Amino acid sequence: MTKFEPTSSPRAAGFDPDRLRRIDSYFEQYVDDGRLPGFQLIVSRRGEVVHHHLYGMRDVEASLPVEHDTLWRIYSMTKPITSVALMMLVEEGKLLLTDPVSNYIPSFGNSRVWRSGSVVKPVTEPITETMLVWHLLTHTAGLTYGFLYQSPVDDIYRRAGYEWGVPKDTSLAQACDAWAALPLLFQPGTEWNYSVATDVVGRLVEVVSGRTLEQFFDERILTPLGMHDTGFFAPEDKHHRLAALYQPDPSTKRAKRLEMMGKAAARRPTFLSGGGGLVSTAYDYDRFMRMRANGGELDGVRLLSPRTIDQMTTNHLPGGNDLTEFGRPLDAETTYDGVGFGLGFSVLVDPPKAKVHGSQGDFGWGGAASTTFWIDRRQQLSAAFYTQLLPSSTWPIRPFFKNLVHQAIVD
Repeated sequence: MTKFEPTSSPRAAGFDPDRLRRIDSYFEQYVDDGRLPGFQLIVSRRGEVVHHHLYGMRDVEASLPVEHDTLWRIYSMTKPITSVALMMLVEEGKLLLTDPVSNYIPSFGNSRVWRSGSVVKPVTEPITETMLVWHLLTHTAGLTYGFLYQSPVDDIYRRAGYEWGVPKDTSLAQACDAWAALPLLFQPGTEWNYSVATDVVGRLVEVVSGRTLEQFFDERILTPLGMHDTGFFAPEDKHHRLAALYQPDPSTKRAKRLEMMGKAAARRPTFLSGGGGLVSTAYDYDRFMRMRANGGELDGVRLLSPRTIDQMTTNHLPGGNDLTEFGRPLDAETTYDGVGFGLGFSVLVDPPKAKVHGSQGDFGWGGAASTTFWIDRRQQLSAAFYTQLLPSSTWPIRPFFKNLVHQAIVD
């Protein structure tokens, strides 16, 4: 088992140890009263792990505790990895952010845009704004998710079998062609909407590189960074390390096992989801975070240039708008006031407006099972929280976690 121990003392890194323990005790309450099964959290500063805490169970029913090498479904924390993969290909001159998506996935050249009507008889109009690679990375392509329940187009996705997953035996290429045939929510570039766009980015990586997304990840990102426990499923010899998946019981709000959906992570998928398919450990994902925080390089392995990291972590929403101003409503445990979006990450653009601790330019994202991370390059700070409760909007974990980490900094 890989031990994930602190490598710096809290005081040396500018933290008050007693204040760091506030983070632990706060989230232990969630486990003690049954709202969460267990959790793991990590706080790093100046390239060193300062604080690491485990609590509760990875499998409540089997009485198996959270351990250093517990495997977590990171769901949408896959998106930053997929976005890095594409930007590596951009750096190699294989494509441009301004390229039409249809250059690589021809079916997107025939997309139409929702205008009115019903889910069974939608009225659509021709696409007038070419969908670009940039639109996919910024979630401004007009795509959506079936689980959002915000628009008739979301319902159309659900009726086609795309809610929390894809129809049985559907490949990534087939899913992309299916999404291209469904109405877009809006003309590309005119709004922001959380969507399957990063799954389409994963397909672009396949087409441009000539490798499956799994092969590209393994060969170009995971193996070079030493992320040996990260993949699209947990192999049989690691099943005992995989945390169980839970959801809140409607009547008691206590964590209740979500058996069928949880089993998906224990078998090789047909659909390689660049938007939400990976399982990982805290140790592995911390290496990915450190690479990003360090300008694209870790332990002599460089994946991206510092200039590309800067480009990805700058707000790309038109007019400098935030997600509240430019985006569609999203059922989340935090508001998006003062938060913009870069190339695969949310970006804090106005801390006072966001009303949560942070520095201008800090970036991150979270996963559907209540995992989250962020990186603050000004403070040389990064933090991540892992648990397995679906959906992430159940409890306000992310804003509390961020505030609790920042209040422990005293330098």
